[in-house]
Amino acid sequence: MAQTPIVRRIKLTSYSFPTENVTTDLAFAAGPFYEPGSSGSRRLLGIHIETDAGVTGEYISGTPANREQIEMIAPFLIGRNALDRELFYRQSKMILRKHDRMGIGPIDIALWDLAGKLFDAPIHQLLGGYREKLPCYASTYHADRSPDGLSSPEAYAEFAVQCLEMGYKGFKIHSWATAPIEQEVATINAVGKRVGGKMAMMTDPCCVYDTYGDALRVGLACDDNNFFWYEDPMNDGGVSLQAHKRLRQSLKTPLLQGEHVHMVEGHTDMAVAEATDYWRADPEYDGGITGVMKIAHAAEGFGMDVELHIAGPAQRHCMAAMRNSNFYEVGLVHPKLGSRMPVYKCGYADGLEHIDSDGCVTVPSGPGLGVEYDWEGLAKYKEGEMVIE
Repeated sequence: MAQTPIVRRIKLTSYSFPTENVTTDLAFAAGPFYEPGSSGSRRLLGIHIETDAGVTGEYISGTPANREQIEMIAPFLIGRNALDRELFYRQSKMILRKHDRMGIGPIDIALWDLAGKLFDAPIHQLLGGYREKLPCYASTYHADRSPDGLSSPEAYAEFAVQCLEMGYKGFKIHSWATAPIEQEVATINAVGKRVGGKMAMMTDPCCVYDTYGDALRVGLACDDNNFFWYEDPMNDGGVSLQAHKRLRQSLKTPLLQGEHVHMVEGHTDMAVAEATDYWRADPEYDGGITGVMKIAHAAEGFGMDVELHIAGPAQRHCMAAMRNSNFYEVGLVHPKLGSRMPVYKCGYADGLEHIDSDGCVTVPSGPGLGVEYDWEGLAKYKEGEMVIE
């Protein structure tokens, strides 16, 4: 039997990566878009959980803004069994009860990586494997301000055709938001005209529509084009259950909600209130792999599906152990942009071109997360480090 892995040391390392040709607009604040010649940076957080069993759990988090929450809860693990993930989940929820609890996920993922390494098994097998190939949809960057990218409804439609020809099973629009609502509707119609009936179509305005009327107009366009789902349209961030129940009752296109409603209790209340058709979950946002599987099982009890937010090895392992999930989100993708920052040295990637001929990705088969991080290559981007003992 494996030695009990007692946590002795947790290391948190901040990194800042330079980025090119991608920028954001805080007046929009919904996501990145293509801008030729622009430069910026993106921050990540590396996590190492070291034990006296000689096994270390590792994870790189894409939401470093949660570092203060992580610093609040990580000391609880020192001197404790790294396999007691449910205890950590429960205690962290209590410690972070006045916060959004998004700091729990990255630590929980690293604990699952540690467990997989200890038992020499991939996480999806520890969870109870269901599949090893995941059908994918292409999830776009937001609309461009430059003329040569996703800068018109027709450009979105052309990109949808490109993704269809590559083998993608679905295509999701991250749209305009700051443009007139007619531009949103035109984009829905253009994509529907070109690939409707050939692949699943979705749209995610990222909570930017100011009025119920605007949300309804775009939803009716989704109805006309038989969209597979309509995601997070209203600017409340998805927390107004009554507003989304009313919107859902007015449309035939299923709503997808939950990216901004965290943890299993909020998701369950959302379903009881009839405010969504699909559930949204994210290992970083919803209490880690532990939290996502609670959400998946709760949704299963309602006869509902869970769609995981964005790409990553933790998402792949969760989806591989879930029956009630349709698509893996490859994103963000763009016809002019390649894969983003290389943090792996094992060949793992989530870029536009990294699906197989069936439009699927596979689940890493190595122990734990099954990926190898390029810690040596990352060193040149290091900003700072904290050690908790």
